[in-house]
Amino acid sequence: MRPMATVGAALGLVGALALSACGDAGNANQVVYWDTSDSAESAVFREIATECGRTGGYEVRVETVAFDQALNNYKTAAQGGRGPDVLRADVGWIAQLAQAGLIQDLSDTPLATDTGDFLPAPLESTRYKGRTYAVPQVTDTLALYYNKRLLDQARVAPPRTWDDVKAIAPKLGGDRALFINNDEYYALPFLYTHGGDLVDTNSRMITVNSPEAVRGMQVAKDLLDANAARTALDQPNSYTSMKAAFTSGEVAMVIDGPWAAAEYLESPQFADPANLGIAAVPGSATPAPVGGHNYVIRQGSHATEASTRFIQCMSSTENQARIAERLGLLPTRRSAYDVPSVAQNPVVAAFRPLVASAHNRPWIPENNELLEPLQTSYADILSGRKEAKTALDDLARTYKTTVLTDYAQRWD
Repeated sequence: MRPMATVGAALGLVGALALSACGDAGNANQVVYWDTSDSAESAVFREIATECGRTGGYEVRVETVAFDQALNNYKTAAQGGRGPDVLRADVGWIAQLAQAGLIQDLSDTPLATDTGDFLPAPLESTRYKGRTYAVPQVTDTLALYYNKRLLDQARVAPPRTWDDVKAIAPKLGGDRALFINNDEYYALPFLYTHGGDLVDTNSRMITVNSPEAVRGMQVAKDLLDANAARTALDQPNSYTSMKAAFTSGEVAMVIDGPWAAAEYLESPQFADPANLGIAAVPGSATPAPVGGHNYVIRQGSHATEASTRFIQCMSSTENQARIAERLGLLPTRRSAYDVPSVAQNPVVAAFRPLVASAHNRPWIPENNELLEPLQTSYADILSGRKEAKTALDDLARTYKTTVLTDYAQRWD
C-alpha cells in the first residue's frame, strides 16, 4: 500500500464512466487488465502484460487506472456486469470484493494449486472464509530510510527503538532527524510498537483503544514534542512534504515503502546509491504492516480461461524477478529472491527480512473502512487537538457504531 494520489473529482467521474464500459464485449480471447500501478511503474507492467498475451496466444488490453479511483470504479462496473477481466487489487480489497461476489473464487482452479512458493503473508491476503480469491503480485512493508552521510557526520547509528530516535536527534539537528508522515497507513507502526492493533479478528474485539495501542500512538506525539521529529499538519500534502525534505537533505530519516526507493535514488542526495540506507522501522519485532497487491478475476468475465493463463504468466518467478530488477518491488515468490539479479538488488535485499517479520493486517471486508477514520484520529493526535487516549476512544466508538457493529468493545 502507498499514499493515495490526488485526483480531481471531475477526472474521477469521467474515468468511472469511461472505464465502466470496458471488458464487457464477451471476447473470450481478450483479457482487459486494469493496472493500478503508478506512472513510474506502469510501463514495465504494460510491457510484461503484452508479452504474456503474445506468447500465450491471447490478446491483452492494458488500461491504467488511478489507484485511488480503482476500487470504486471497479465495484461500479462489476455490479453492472462490466469492468476488466483482471484487476490489480490492493491486498486490503480482497475480502470486501469476495464478500460482495465481485471476484471469482479461484479455489478449484490452477491458480490455487502449488502455492507453496508464495510467502505466507501475501498468500494469506488472497483468502476469504477459507477460499482463495486472488494471486499475490507484489508485497511490501515500511522501512526506515536514512541518509548515511548525515548519520555518519553526526556519528550515530540507525535507531533501533523510538528512544534511540530521541537520543540521536540533537546530533542530527533536532526535528531534522525524522519526518513522520501524517497518513493512516504510516500510523500503523506506532500502533503496533507496544503490541497494539486495530481489531482482534479471532475474538471479534475492537482493540484500537487498548492501553498498548494508546502507548504506541503516544510515541509519535512524544517524538514531535521532544523536537526529535517533524510532520506536516497539512495532511493531503504530508507525503509530498516528507519526500521533499528527505531528498533535499533537510531531514535525515523517513519511514517509507519499497516503491519510494526509485524516486529517492534519482535525487542529488542519493546520486551515490550507497548513501541511501534502509533498516527496520524502530519499535517492536513486527512494527511495520504487510502491504502489496494481488491479481483477481472479475465475476462474470467471459475471458476466464485466458485470464487464468495471464495471471499465471504475470505471477511467474521469471516475471516477478523482472519486476523486482527493474522497479525494486518485492516479489511474493520465494524462488524469485534466489534469481541472482534480484538477490543483488540492494533495495530488495534490504526489504526481504523486513517483509518476513511484517505485521499482518486484518483480512476482513471492512479493512479499508478501518483505515479511513484512523487518518482523522492520527492527525488529531499529531496536532495535539486530542490526547491519544481520547482520539482512540472516539475511534473505537466509530468502529463500533459504523464499521464493526457486531464486534465487542473491551475498553471505553
